[in-house]
Amino acid sequence: MRPETPAHLWDALRAAEKARAIVDGLTRDGYLADWIRQAAVERQLEIIGEALNRIRRDDVESANRVPQVHAIVATRNVIVHRYDDVDHVRVWAVLEHDIPTLIPVLESLLAEYGPPTV
Repeated sequence: MRPETPAHLWDALRAAEKARAIVDGLTRDGYLADWIRQAAVERQLEIIGEALNRIRRDDVESANRVPQVHAIVATRNVIVHRYDDVDHVRVWAVLEHDIPTLIPVLESLLAEYGPPTV
């Protein structure tokens, strides 16, 4: 583990929790009709993807412990670089299925590595 890895994990975890909170109590149709929440969620997905990309670049061993790390970074890249191709139905699926499984992984890694020091 590199010294900055816990800080990046912390950023990814907080962004994942915020993404879930943004849509808490919302239906898929409600999300699809709410561009403000879509924009807010996309920002959190950008943060998750960038934080995990930094880990992937600098700490391959830790990155490999995050399931779907490459897909998460790819999602960030689509949002950032192909903003006009963002599939909001797919983003909703990420919120419903992928983020809830990512959060405990990040929590577990943070518990193992300790709190951020950088």
